[in-house]
Amino acid sequence: MKKIKILTVLIFLFFVLGFLFGVQFNKTTVTVYNETKPIQKIVYTPFDSVANSSFSTIAIPAVDQEGEGLTTILTVQVVPGSGRVLANIDRLLFWTDTQNSIRTSRSVAAEVTGLNLSEYDIIYTIETNATSVEGPSAGTALTIATIAALQGKEIDTSILITGAINHDGTIGPVGEILQKAIAAKEAGYRLFLVPLMHSEQITYHTEKFCEPVGPSQICTTERIPDKISVEEEAGIRVEEVQDIHEALEYFLTD
Repeated sequence: MKKIKILTVLIFLFFVLGFLFGVQFNKTTVTVYNETKPIQKIVYTPFDSVANSSFSTIAIPAVDQEGEGLTTILTVQVVPGSGRVLANIDRLLFWTDTQNSIRTSRSVAAEVTGLNLSEYDIIYTIETNATSVEGPSAGTALTIATIAALQGKEIDTSILITGAINHDGTIGPVGEILQKAIAAKEAGYRLFLVPLMHSEQITYHTEKFCEPVGPSQICTTERIPDKISVEEEAGIRVEEVQDIHEALEYFLTD
């Protein structure tokens, strides 16, 4: 009887060890990095020291880590080169989705201008920390600034725009429109351009609802949706744009 108990215990232990062994070898570990290396490290060259170069500057609305709206400055410099996309990493560390926005912006700019960009290097610099402008929302502004630099045109500095840029030139959805609009108003801009269906936002307020249940009552807190006009709430003119061509009509001057 004692041998049977020992054998039973051993079988149980082998079963447990086998299970743990199997779990360990079937486990998948995924490491996610929020931050990537810049597109390419360069020694930054001032605008006026490169022959045949051109540049443009555009303001970008963003939201900081506390959820507050702000504006920052993007500069694009185009110089004779070999088709490289460069970042001024002394002042900027690009995140993955920002890099993707830059690549898409370059592709759309090439399509709009009809230029062979293999003959140019394009240098992107953003003044503020990249965490404030991560995400695709700067894509349209990146594209406008790239086109302006390539064509040697001036940008209307009284306008801000937010929106992702798609490969076909359409402007995609983004978030935190109201915070960006308020930041644009406070910074003195006269016009804020947004993607289609973004001039109105849904916000929520909470209400407490109580009902009697027997000798007591049950209370719940409910989130009530409100549709607001971004223009009225922020106090700045807001216009919707569908694609890069519509946006350029507002921004570029000869």
